[in-house]
Amino acid sequence: MELLIEKSDRKAKEVRDQQRRYLYEQIEWNQRLIVILGYRGAGKTTLLLQYLSNARQRGIYLSLDDFYFETHRLVNLIESLYKKGFRLFLLDEVHRYAWWSKDLKQLYDDYDDIQVVATGSSILDISKGNADLSRRASVYHLHGLSFREYLNFQKNIGLEILSLEEILNEHHVLAPELLDTFNFKSDFQDYLKFGYLPFFLESKKTYHQKLQETIHLVIDTDIAPFEELQHSTTRILKKLLFVLSESVPFTPNIKKLSEKLETPRNTVLRLLDILDRAQILQLLRSSTKGVSYLQKPEKIYLGNPNFIYLFSPKMANIGNVRETFFFNQLRAVHSVTASKFGDFMVDETWVFEVGGASKTTEQIQGIPNAYLALDIDGGSNRRIPLWLFGMLY
Repeated sequence: MELLIEKSDRKAKEVRDQQRRYLYEQIEWNQRLIVILGYRGAGKTTLLLQYLSNARQRGIYLSLDDFYFETHRLVNLIESLYKKGFRLFLLDEVHRYAWWSKDLKQLYDDYDDIQVVATGSSILDISKGNADLSRRASVYHLHGLSFREYLNFQKNIGLEILSLEEILNEHHVLAPELLDTFNFKSDFQDYLKFGYLPFFLESKKTYHQKLQETIHLVIDTDIAPFEELQHSTTRILKKLLFVLSESVPFTPNIKKLSEKLETPRNTVLRLLDILDRAQILQLLRSSTKGVSYLQKPEKIYLGNPNFIYLFSPKMANIGNVRETFFFNQLRAVHSVTASKFGDFMVDETWVFEVGGASKTTEQIQGIPNAYLALDIDGGSNRRIPLWLFGMLY
């Protein structure tokens, strides 16, 4: 136990001066049980340690994939730590611990004067655990870096979050002001290639190698054990991802996919849903309400633009990159569905067509609340710079 306390103290000191992710300011930190879900490498651990380094009460960071928890129950450890005066418990990688849901529930019910903040894989569904946590926990989702955050981390500037309404109504004023703070051509392209996850700060040369490693780790150590997938199913999952990576955005023909993978249709749909929840893919559906995984998506995209350059470093389709960026940035804070008249519908209100500088408004003529999101530096009227949609969070 003393070794765990030492590890926690050491780690908290390491992050004291690091920049904070957007979610830090949005979490209501006074709640007793907070769960933060997100993709591996998005910065969940750093966020926990930053909170610990600023906490007024005595706290400890515990990674539940530590060998210690192979032979020790979390509830017993916390009982011992509680007697030593600890009241704040920051639990990382809870999905790697078999008793996560039962122990979190028990801690919440047994101690009314402690705070627990837990992180887990983006596939974690707290309503499906062995204990009912949905009424007890406040759940937050940490997405990868927005273009705004990338610029703030890379250039140490303080760009503020913009609302979608501000972008739609004031983009002609906002864009020129923001363009004074960065180089549109080089910085936006760099973000699309290697700016989505914070570990680009360590090395841009090894970024794609690490990106590939995280995908394998998510599939092998996050998805497979949690979803209880057999080794053969995990191999099909990876094969499915590779097949889709060659042809995204993919208008799915589930029957053909099923035949190609020699896998039942419902299994293919389930695996697509898992990859979507794991943020490796993005499934564009006709609705986001009451959707079953058995309903075929309208289109399939990779989870973020960096994945496109990982799978196709020299043959990335720029149209695909643009649409993937728009979908990825908008779905973090809004509801995004397929549109009959454009590429995307947002919050069942606004229609967007994504494209390059030469695209005209002809396709959206007569459609109310319709806009073009274009790969341009500055816009006018309904022609909005695509990069501005990276300022939403």
